Amino acid sequence: MDTNNAIDAFSALAQPTRLDIFRRLIKAGTDGLSAGAVAEAVEGRQNTVSNHLSVLARAGLIEGQRDGRTITYRANFAQAGQLVAFLLEDCCGGRPEICAPLVNTLSCLQPDTAETCCD
Repeated sequence: MDTNNAIDAFSALAQPTRLDIFRRLIKAGTDGLSAGAVAEAVEGRQNTVSNHLSVLARAGLIEGQRDGRTITYRANFAQAGQLVAFLLEDCCGGRPEICAPLVNTLSCLQPDTAETCCD
């Protein structure tokens, strides 16, 4: 990820409702949520939420898939991972002991290890 892509992603997330939407889509996983379910979850009007979803999609953070009249939105986990990697690219200046707590926290977010280290 280059700096401009990171700025676009951070800009998209720098608004409370969009951040809430993105976090809800992360939580929903690969099942995603319909646009209507997203609007209901954030207690927003359909047209306003649609604009927020468009901003997140343009930043590459989410993807929508149409099925008839319904659009299901999912977080783009690859893009989210690249954004985190961009932030941590030069983490701790070569001193891994400083980064250990952060790496442990991130590894706890993996589905196969969440039960053992994040309880």
